[in-house]
Amino acid sequence: MTPADPTSDAILLEADGPVAVLTLNRPRARNAIDDAMRADLMAALDHVARTDSIKALVLTGAGEGFCAGGDVKSMQARLAVPQGEVALNGWRRQQRTHHAISMLHALPKPTIAAVNGAATGLGCDVALCCDFIIASEQARFAMTYILRGLIPDGGGMYFLPRRVGLSRAKELIFSGRTVEPEEALRLGMIDRVTSAGALLDDARAWAGELSAGAPAALALSKNILDQTFELSVEQVFAMGSQAQAICYSSREHQESVAAFLEGVAQRRAAKAKGDAA
Repeated sequence: MTPADPTSDAILLEADGPVAVLTLNRPRARNAIDDAMRADLMAALDHVARTDSIKALVLTGAGEGFCAGGDVKSMQARLAVPQGEVALNGWRRQQRTHHAISMLHALPKPTIAAVNGAATGLGCDVALCCDFIIASEQARFAMTYILRGLIPDGGGMYFLPRRVGLSRAKELIFSGRTVEPEEALRLGMIDRVTSAGALLDDARAWAGELSAGAPAALALSKNILDQTFELSVEQVFAMGSQAQAICYSSREHQESVAAFLEGVAQRRAAKAKGDAA
């Protein structure tokens, strides 16, 4: 694959035709997210969103882990500042983290987390905020925040209940226990399990299938679907009407209608010719 800008030491972004693969690249730290990686991640996501030739995104981790969550060394540094600054600095960091998660969740293209190893804490949240999750047999999932005296701060309290239900989400968050791939699949926490060797190939193939449709219709559908748990049916109808108006004017819709009508005309002409014979 040919590297696509931007790329950095902590984030690798490669384009393979219409599917881009974004790799969290701090394997020695099990791809834990520090401030620099988060900034690079946002730059990469912005690039993917703006690049029309990229139709879907696969997110994975380098080495043996997917993402170990927030960087513990960064946590230690945050606590070392004067006591009166801890809360404000933490709030600012939360805003940046939430912005990065929101960018990934709202990307107007299909996203698949290809979980190759441990996805813990914030790493689990990162996987959950993608549209789909495919995991290798070596993957592990854990909402470990409680073990650090923290609450899930990367969207897990929003994304996890929508996948597994409220009571199961509470159990996983309150216990911080590790979930292996087969249980995660059974709970609906993830969507597919495959072998470690086939993980990226399977994720790319799936991403290609999911992104084959009209980009405008796909992006608009995703935007509405991501809000439907909070909306009334009347609001969904209203948003759908606006989105459909955009689709009516899209090149893909116009070309599809023209091709359909041309096919109808050709079949009628062939039938008329056959009847005349």
